[in-house]
Amino acid sequence: MSALGKLQKLTHVMFILALLVLCMLMILFPAETWQAGVRGLAIWWDVLFPSLFPFLVLSELLIGFGIVHFLGTLLNPLMRPLFRVPGSGGFVFAVSCASGYPTGAKLTAQLWEQKLVTREEGERLVAFTTSSDPIFMIGAVSVGFFHNVAIAPVLVASHYAAAFIVGLLMRFHGRGTDHSNKHSNSESTVYPSHPNHIRKNKLKLAIEAMHQARMADGRAFGELLRQAIASSLRLIIIVGGLVVFFSVIMELLVQTGWLGALYQWTELGLVHAGLPPSLSQSLVGGLFEVTLGAKEAGAAGASIPLMYKASAAAFVLSWGGLSVHAQIMSILSNTPMRYGPFLLARVIHALIAPMLVLLLWVPIMGTMDSPAFASNIPNFNPFIYTPHWGTIVVTGLVTLGIVVFLLLICSFIISLFSNRHVKR
Repeated sequence: MSALGKLQKLTHVMFILALLVLCMLMILFPAETWQAGVRGLAIWWDVLFPSLFPFLVLSELLIGFGIVHFLGTLLNPLMRPLFRVPGSGGFVFAVSCASGYPTGAKLTAQLWEQKLVTREEGERLVAFTTSSDPIFMIGAVSVGFFHNVAIAPVLVASHYAAAFIVGLLMRFHGRGTDHSNKHSNSESTVYPSHPNHIRKNKLKLAIEAMHQARMADGRAFGELLRQAIASSLRLIIIVGGLVVFFSVIMELLVQTGWLGALYQWTELGLVHAGLPPSLSQSLVGGLFEVTLGAKEAGAAGASIPLMYKASAAAFVLSWGGLSVHAQIMSILSNTPMRYGPFLLARVIHALIAPMLVLLLWVPIMGTMDSPAFASNIPNFNPFIYTPHWGTIVVTGLVTLGIVVFLLLICSFIISLFSNRHVKR
């Protein structure tokens, strides 16, 4: 047997042993397992379902009607030179900002199925479109966990600015390989770089691309809506199952005390970095699950400067937690896109976002540094903030509209400069 075969066999055995240990722990801690499962289910139903499901259905409808091709043609002058992805990636980025992870990966997988992106382009796109949504950062983290809505601008600005920087850095991923990936990208044919085509009306080209995409799809509205709902429900159920699963795993690790060594290593690293060691609970918790890590950041000791707590929360939000990583892996498993570039992007995002919090703190917050929590509030508290479904959907739609509008403005400005350069 080859070395690779032995390694695969060993991995298979270790995986089975881990599952058996997990089953034993669930038997030993039945009450804690049940509570963790209910807590994970509440997070899924109260926050994830309303923030993801409407936008997943809406996105599939927009793809079916060719709106994504319409926006892709208009956004191509912006997305191609900056991120080396098709213009339709701008739509993915906007929806991801509105609804949060794992929407970006889901839409990227759909673009790959329609041959609108290559493998490398898809990996770049997933790398910087996997982000949290504003209602979670503002409502759940700032209001629910920190009890201080004033930190919301810093968290939102650092999170999305870091995502933008990740997109710029990931443009170098797969450099020199795109030419070998032939795909029927309507944007590359509708928006060529030849001067004769550049002079053509961009809006007319976008409408032509939308019409061609709609004709190519050919599904009636009823069938399109049915398939959109069915596909979105399948993904939502997978996301919910993973959230509950990792919530149970994290609770069992806490109950058994197996996280002690990881806490100690993290505290040691924080001390060497000159940071408060008590932030280790937030960082370790966020390694597994976003909500737990963000809650622990807000519940850290009152003596810790608020700036450092917000930085820890930014790290957790950008890393995403192993639960989100598992969601992305499940989505990418049906495509040739690899998990490695996404993992690298998460690490970069998680490192840049806290540094941006520290840089933006004084310009945005001034000298404010009051404790986020009163000392008499317990650390371990169930999910505090449960926003109304209507608030989540409306906030997401407003965010989607704002991001698309800003991207179109930037693309229009770049097109004007490109036209002037061609004329010269």
